[in-house]
Amino acid sequence: MMCRRISAVVLFIAWSTSVHAQWQLDSVREISSSPGIRCLQVTAADQQTGAQAKLSLALCDNGKPKLRVIDRPNGGSSLADVMEEAGCVAGVNGGYFDPDDAPVGLLISDGRTISPLRRARLLSGVLTFVNERARIQRTAEFSAKSKISQAVQCGPFLVDHGTSIRGLEDTRRARRTFAAIGGNRFAIGVCSAVSLAQLSRILSSGNIGADFKIDRALNLDGGSSTGFWCKRSDGSVFSIPEQKTVRDFVGVSR
Repeated sequence: MMCRRISAVVLFIAWSTSVHAQWQLDSVREISSSPGIRCLQVTAADQQTGAQAKLSLALCDNGKPKLRVIDRPNGGSSLADVMEEAGCVAGVNGGYFDPDDAPVGLLISDGRTISPLRRARLLSGVLTFVNERARIQRTAEFSAKSKISQAVQCGPFLVDHGTSIRGLEDTRRARRTFAAIGGNRFAIGVCSAVSLAQLSRILSSGNIGADFKIDRALNLDGGSSTGFWCKRSDGSVFSIPEQKTVRDFVGVSR
């Protein structure tokens, strides 16, 4: 009986390692660079199936750039227009919203609570900016006692303690938006069409540019809402436009 248990453990470890090692980061290209903020394009490949994915992200030093949650209750504004108007260096679309464009889950913009925290299976995490630092917490860990200037609740969790989350949906491919933290950095970004499980494995597969090892990552609204925007130092813009306008946005500014 003991031998069977040991064998089962060994097989489980081997299976877990194999799954985790499927995706390999192939290349990193710098789109733009400014103090504390680098915009990167990263390609990744599944070593078993040959599938490929491309990530675009803003990688920021925690404590220097400011994370902003920007609400546009009237809708109709593009990511590019909102980022330009807010004076941001980079940005993505934000969290979920209902058919009436009302935010779903906690939404705090510039210290003002627009929508309260919700307890729901999908809304498993909260991206916040507290004391000039970005954080990602599980909803159960979240406390409103801290002076929170920015927050958006979304989900599911993609990475926790550097490990991909098991049991995520692995058949539906769509463009994805995510936020991530690790070490003294945070990132917001998008990924080309992959499943939630694939994105989880990609983000936990290794360092992503400048030794950014992700500790936690949270899925934001994806699909047709997905968009990425960054401004280069020469004033030109790199953009992956969303396919439909959204209610709120997450940006970074100096």
